[in-house]
Amino acid sequence: LRAFAHDLMHGVLHFEGKVFRTLPKLMFKPGELTRRYIGGERARFVSPLALFLFSVFTMFAVMSLLGSPLDMVGDTDGAAAVKMQREQQETEARLTSLRAQRQAAVARAESTRDIDSDIREAEIGLQILRDLSGSPAAESVREAQSDRQSQPTLSVEKASNSPTRKVNVGSTQVVGFQPGSAFDKAYKAAKQNPRLLIYKLQTNAYKFSWALIVISVPFMALLFLWRWRPFYDHAVFVTYSITAVSILVIVGSVLVLAGMAPEPVWLVGTLFIPWHIYRQLRGGYALRRFSALWRTFALLVFANVALGLFAFGLLMFGVLA
Repeated sequence: LRAFAHDLMHGVLHFEGKVFRTLPKLMFKPGELTRRYIGGERARFVSPLALFLFSVFTMFAVMSLLGSPLDMVGDTDGAAAVKMQREQQETEARLTSLRAQRQAAVARAESTRDIDSDIREAEIGLQILRDLSGSPAAESVREAQSDRQSQPTLSVEKASNSPTRKVNVGSTQVVGFQPGSAFDKAYKAAKQNPRLLIYKLQTNAYKFSWALIVISVPFMALLFLWRWRPFYDHAVFVTYSITAVSILVIVGSVLVLAGMAPEPVWLVGTLFIPWHIYRQLRGGYALRRFSALWRTFALLVFANVALGLFAFGLLMFGVLA
C-alpha cells in the first residue's frame, strides 16, 4: 500500500522534491516561480495545470467536508441556523403546494411535466437543507404555509409589446426578463430555492473550474496591451494565482475546524490576495513598483468580474441542465 501511495503521488504531482520546491515559492515568491517557469525551468517545478487541478479538487473536497472558512463569520447569534430552518419550512410548504397542484392537474387531465420538474427540485432542495441542518424542521408544514400566506403577494404586469415584465413587491418595482426565458428561469430558481442554487453552483464549479482560467486570461492581456506578452505567459500567471487562492481556502478551512475564529482567517485572506497578486506581477513580469501597484488594483477588479461571469455561466448551466 505504501508503494502504491508513492506511485500515485508521484504520478499526480511528482512529489519527489518538486512539490517542496514549488509550494513555498508559490505562496511567498510567486513572481519568481512564474518567471522561472515561463523562462524554461519546468523540470524543477510542478506544472501550473497539475497543481491547479490537484488544489481545486482538494479545496472542494475540504469545503464539502469542513465547510468554507467564511461560513461562520458574523454568525455568533446563530442567525444562519435560523435562516436555514426558515428556508426548510418554506421549501416544505412549497412542496406541499406543488403536490396539491399536481393532483388538481391530474384530475383535470392536464400535463404535469412542469410541475413534476418543480417537485423534483423542491425535493432535492429539501433533502439538502435537512442534511445541512442535521434534523427536520421543528414546526409543521401548516405553520410554514401560514407564514408564506402572510407575506406580501407578487403582482405581475405583462406588457403586450414589451419583452420585459415588471414585478411589484410592496412599493418596490423590479424590471425582470421575458417570461419563460433562460434569465427568467434563473431568477425564479434563485428566488424560490437559493440553497439548491448554491448546491448546483458548488457541484458545477468543480467540474468547470478550468473555465475560470479561460475567462481570466483575456483580462490579463488587457493589462499589457502596450507591453505584449504571449498568452501562454498570462495562462501560467493566472493558473498559479488561482492555485494559491485555492490553497489559502484549504488552509483557512482547516484552521477554522481546529478552533480558530473565522474573522481573523477572513482578514488574513483578504490582505494576502492583493499582496500575492502584487508580488507575482512585479516578479513575474519584471515591473516597477508603480506599474505593479496599479495593475494589482485593476486585476482585483477584473478578478471580481471574471468570478461574476464564471458564476453566471454556472447559474445558467445549472438552471438549464
